[in-house]
Amino acid sequence: MKYQRVLLKLSGEALSGDRGFGIDPPVVDALTEELKQLHAMGVQLGVVVGGGNIIRGTVASKQGMDRVNADYMGMLATVINAMALQDMLERKGVPTRVLTAIRMEKLAEPYIRRRALRHLEKGRVVLFAGGTGNPYFSTDTAAVLRAIEIGAEIVIKATKVAGVYTADPAEHPEATLLTAVSFNEVVVRELDIMDAPAVSLCKENGLPIIVLNLHQIGAVRAAVRGEPVGTLVS
Repeated sequence: MKYQRVLLKLSGEALSGDRGFGIDPPVVDALTEELKQLHAMGVQLGVVVGGGNIIRGTVASKQGMDRVNADYMGMLATVINAMALQDMLERKGVPTRVLTAIRMEKLAEPYIRRRALRHLEKGRVVLFAGGTGNPYFSTDTAAVLRAIEIGAEIVIKATKVAGVYTADPAEHPEATLLTAVSFNEVVVRELDIMDAPAVSLCKENGLPIIVLNLHQIGAVRAAVRGEPVGTLVS
């Protein structure tokens, strides 16, 4: 394997499937099967999942809700999603721990960096929930922050598309897939990969990102092995 310690960023929508809202157990089952295969390869795996399948803080705030309250609700949504992933993974025999940025000991362990590292060393999949624990920061930024803290070698952002395109492929059929792009190009060309703070953190810390299609079977495993898949941002 090219990468031994990996941070996988999943969108909340990935858990809802075609329903577009909530959690679809068969979809979670298929998703966790991929995570199980990664674990079987010996990858030290951290996962950050969003909460957009339940509530998006930015959207709720634009509709009149207080932004801070909306963001905290979004953080709680990520805990629900992490617990769903944990349940399905442990049914498959994969040891996991959910660590939350917001303390809720009855449900999960509080996030402590040394504890997270120890879990990874023991071969447990660590599910990071609660975002950064602060409003105004996205789960993309939380993913990059956790990746840096645990010493991950790569951030893999699993999306619904094959990688980064020159334009939105849904609106521009002529858009072409970029196999590699620099952090500077992301900023200059305003490519929609992650939000600006997340990209900036990756650039400052020399942490590469791979953007790939979550629904392409084996794509994440191929990326971990160093095979060309998706788009490499470095």
